[in-house]
Amino acid sequence: MIRRQRTGEHDSIKVTFVIDEQAHEGPVSVVGDFNDWKPGAHLLRRRSNGTRSVAVTLPTGRPVRFRYLGDGGRWFDDSDVDHLDGDGGLIKL
Repeated sequence: MIRRQRTGEHDSIKVTFVIDEQAHEGPVSVVGDFNDWKPGAHLLRRRSNGTRSVAVTLPTGRPVRFRYLGDGGRWFDDSDVDHLDGDGGLIKL
């Protein structure tokens, strides 16, 4: 699930990446063009409601491409995106 929330600044938006806790065993990070596809830069944390999430503040006005990377090099995608193809998910901000 992707949550988008406007920030106090008109040129940025807070994007929260959320997955079910059971989606993958071990650590999971969200990687994309906003963090130069660097594994571990945005690690999803376990929440008390049975999910894992991480929030990232991103500039508005351009699309963002990303994927999730799990332990052992397993890539997976989020179905709650604006567009999904072989290169991952795309969300418009």
